[in-house]
Amino acid sequence: MDESPVDVTALAINVVVPEELRWRDTRRDEEFELQSLTIRMLPDGSLAAKAYGRPVAGGRGAYVSFPVPDRPELAALMSAAADEAARRWAAHG
Repeated sequence: MDESPVDVTALAINVVVPEELRWRDTRRDEEFELQSLTIRMLPDGSLAAKAYGRPVAGGRGAYVSFPVPDRPELAALMSAAADEAARRWAAHG
């Protein structure tokens, strides 16, 4: 392998939102239940996340991102997920 540093621009993980932490939001007059988070670690070490879910009325719906509410329990989920991802990355084979 080349001796130059590798330029990693972001790391991303997908996390299931436990049922008790899920919430609903509306997009284009359709209500969604948000069930998963895509969390990215940015180059400065901070975390950014988007939420994804399914239409409450059923069906697949569009893959539309929603902002993650500023709630302590969701921040704790994101932090725990990042810690678990770091543990798994460190142990990769």
